[in-house]
Amino acid sequence: MARRFVLALAVGLLASFSACPSSAQDYPIHAVRIIVPFGAGGPADVAARLIGNVLQESFGQPFIIENRTGAGGVIGTVEAAKSPADGYTLLMMSNTQTANESLLTPDKRKYELMRDLAPIAPVNSSDLVIVVNPQVPAKTLQEFIALAKAQPGKLNYASSGQGTPYHMAGELFKALAGIEIVHVPYRNSGEARSGVIGGQVQMMIDAVPAMAPNIGENQVRALATTGRQRSAVLPNIPTAIEAGVPGYEATIWLGLMAPAGTPKPIVDKLNAAVNAIVKRPDIETLWSQQGAVPMSMTAEEFDKFLRGDIVKWGDVVKKFNKS
Repeated sequence: MARRFVLALAVGLLASFSACPSSAQDYPIHAVRIIVPFGAGGPADVAARLIGNVLQESFGQPFIIENRTGAGGVIGTVEAAKSPADGYTLLMMSNTQTANESLLTPDKRKYELMRDLAPIAPVNSSDLVIVVNPQVPAKTLQEFIALAKAQPGKLNYASSGQGTPYHMAGELFKALAGIEIVHVPYRNSGEARSGVIGGQVQMMIDAVPAMAPNIGENQVRALATTGRQRSAVLPNIPTAIEAGVPGYEATIWLGLMAPAGTPKPIVDKLNAAVNAIVKRPDIETLWSQQGAVPMSMTAEEFDKFLRGDIVKWGDVVKKFNKS
């Protein structure tokens, strides 16, 4: 009896181990959804649709984009974290999620990023640009800083919500420039953009690809970009460091995660596919024209990157919580 039980257990374990490579090899056998916890038309949504289309071509199964917005990315992230860990639900995330680890308490987040989700691969990163409404009497970044210092708490800036890269970039700017301006969170980037164009808010920090058309049409005035080097899309605009804010650097980056427990062979398969996509010359050229830079890492390297970013934004949160 005992021998029969041990034999049955061994056969079961053997079957489960042999099934894992097979399932990864056949993956995907039906549609995969990519949850985007941000609004349609933003950098994450655009990147998810591009990546999803190419993955669909590669794997022969639909990759369906689902926008689940709200609560600074929390709603969509929670849905992804609670989904089955089978590779059929993915999350297109950004530094919003790493910032939220410090910005939001666990009861407001309802998830822990590195516990409840598994890193797959980064996608790309984009510099941001600091813009003001044309009616603001500041032609340079230093003039805006002087204006803010002359009337602390009177000027405001828009973002697409609490904890988003635009919000965190604004708080980092405040801390390094030594100014006090009021954060006005909107539901998404489009509404925030409309707020600064319409003059309801004076300033915004936005992704270069998204804001460049508005700059070109003189709907806003660009004061500085936020990368280490000037943007290829806005070569005549100085970096914030050039404009007199030493150490100021902020970007928005994007990446894919899956529910924790997703089989490693599936994670590795997706990692290899995404890395192949971002290295394609046509994709690199397209993103370069938009001011975005491809990112490529193993799943393990992306894990390390995420943990470092959580620490980085945790330090920023501590700074502005003390101010």
